Amino acid sequence: MKDRLIIFDTTMRDGEQSPGASMTREEKLRIARHLERMRVDVIEAGFPASSPGDFDAVRAVAGIIKDSIVCGLARANDRDISRAAEAVKPAKQSRIHIFIATSPIHMERKLRLTPDQVLTEAVNATRFARRFTEDVEFSPEDAGRSEPDFLCRVLEAVIREGAKTINIPDTVGYTVPEQFGVLIRTLRERIPNSDKVIWSVHCHNDLGLAVANSLAAVMNGARQVECTVNGLGERAGNASLEEVVMAVRTRQDIFPCDTRIDTTQIVPASRLVSGITGFPVQPNKAIVGANAFAHEAGIHQDGVLKSRETYEIMRAEDVGWAQNKLVLGKHSGRNAFRQRLKELGIELDSEEAVNAAFMRFKELADKKHEIFDEDLQALVTDESHAHDQGEHYRFVSLTAHTETGEMPYARIVITAEGKESRAEAQGSGPVDATLKAIESIAASGAELQLYSVNAITTGTESQGEVTVRLQKGGRIVNGLGADTDIVVASAKAYLSALNKLHSKIERINPQM
Repeated sequence: MKDRLIIFDTTMRDGEQSPGASMTREEKLRIARHLERMRVDVIEAGFPASSPGDFDAVRAVAGIIKDSIVCGLARANDRDISRAAEAVKPAKQSRIHIFIATSPIHMERKLRLTPDQVLTEAVNATRFARRFTEDVEFSPEDAGRSEPDFLCRVLEAVIREGAKTINIPDTVGYTVPEQFGVLIRTLRERIPNSDKVIWSVHCHNDLGLAVANSLAAVMNGARQVECTVNGLGERAGNASLEEVVMAVRTRQDIFPCDTRIDTTQIVPASRLVSGITGFPVQPNKAIVGANAFAHEAGIHQDGVLKSRETYEIMRAEDVGWAQNKLVLGKHSGRNAFRQRLKELGIELDSEEAVNAAFMRFKELADKKHEIFDEDLQALVTDESHAHDQGEHYRFVSLTAHTETGEMPYARIVITAEGKESRAEAQGSGPVDATLKAIESIAASGAELQLYSVNAITTGTESQGEVTVRLQKGGRIVNGLGADTDIVVASAKAYLSALNKLHSKIERINPQM
């Protein structure tokens, strides 16, 4: 019988550290429910000591998740550990994940501690965490650049203190697969009590090697991989959950283990996370990109028509791709709408939320004839963003005009704290004019760092999904908006970002 490869999802913790990807409590709950539906083994819901908001979010996730282990991150000190323990206490299965840096550069320049002091901190933290739970995970931060002898000393000591999982992070994405695989094998061979723990890895993607490093570790005895949906995360991101899972599943001829993941939930999870964070998935992204199962070359098309296996090593439907069409229109009833949401794994928190989403659906059905699953995902995400942020600003109406040889202009009506405001502006195009008109009301002073457009489905009737990234005072936020009119979608995205700027979220971002 093959070993179980444990999938540890850190989308809501490390993934949230992507600039502008901060999630609200309600957004984390939606992602957590889907991860549980996907049968993720461990959900790292956040870093409870970083802020009251993150503590509340972790505690809320712990209160609703029954099948997965809920984990909270903590630095190697009593305050962080106590806070994490309190946050995950409601969970049916809980874990405390503690970390401290072990590389020479981190110990000397960041912690300003000697190796012996770091060893003492690691031991004491593990011992303290064991007061709250038997499930303690320990991570030596920047293990990829740590001295092997010292690493062995620290890990042997924390295993002796009762750590059940040892996670080896390649914090800065520095290692290469052969080297990282050898590191995992060496640690398992050299540490006398290594057989008492599950070995885990947490790889960053700075050199584009996060998945390759993770898989090399698995081949050398690691039985837990820490990863994120869409590879979201600090800097270049983390190992991509969908790529790790499908690599292991597809190559069962060489991997001595398999996951319990329901792979049909992968694409819906990707869309959910993309919608919530405002990070679109690149078309050529493996597994979940729009082109992942597309064939352009004539030779490829001919081969696939004759035998799918000639050019496809996976079935699109196995990871959640489908051509299902929501055959509902403006005369369709609420029950049919609710049933399709349920089939898509979309859970709304209240009857009020269902009613609001249904009204948005009716409006959309008036604009386009065919409503696809992707349209529903975008519609619900758009509505949820507005609800979660409290809507300091809300879109009311827009008039935009563009004509060859004439200066484009836009007139916008929005509400600010419930009071209606109007403005108009000229710009180099209708989108530029619209955003300038909004800014003339909001006077945010924020810098526009990114503006991108993505078609949600095919055809000229498709909704456009716009992502806007704003930066102000060192804080970066992403806003998302969707509409069949791309100018309206742009206005909604800009207002979404302004609402996030308006709601202060302070967070300490540990890197591991």
